[in-house]
Amino acid sequence: MSKDLLDITELSRMLNLVDEKSGKPLNHILRYWEKEFKDIKPTFLSGKRRYYNKKQVEKIKFIKFLLKDKGLTIKGVKMFLKEEKNIDGSLKNTIEKDYFKSKLKDKSKNLLKKLKGLKKYG
Repeated sequence: MSKDLLDITELSRMLNLVDEKSGKPLNHILRYWEKEFKDIKPTFLSGKRRYYNKKQVEKIKFIKFLLKDKGLTIKGVKMFLKEEKNIDGSLKNTIEKDYFKSKLKDKSKNLLKKLKGLKKYG
């Protein structure tokens, strides 16, 4: 399997879409978003398993950000994505800046987590 593709479980875990009690990935959320957002088109391989490329992963991360961090509804996210070209520049820039800040924060957390793991063993 290509390193550029993630299966649905890997993506759920990456996005922290995991049941807090059981630790199981909430794959149904991604399948639901596929139905709602026509831009999400996973590749189906080996026994109808879903795989997502980097472009799809970025799109899904942005949708999750709009839904979970910005509090938009499914309908609101659809409108935002559809009208993205026509949205006031300052609003679009603010949302994009917030998204990239969020990405940077997540990457920093992951890096710190890895560093703590290294310190623990070495």
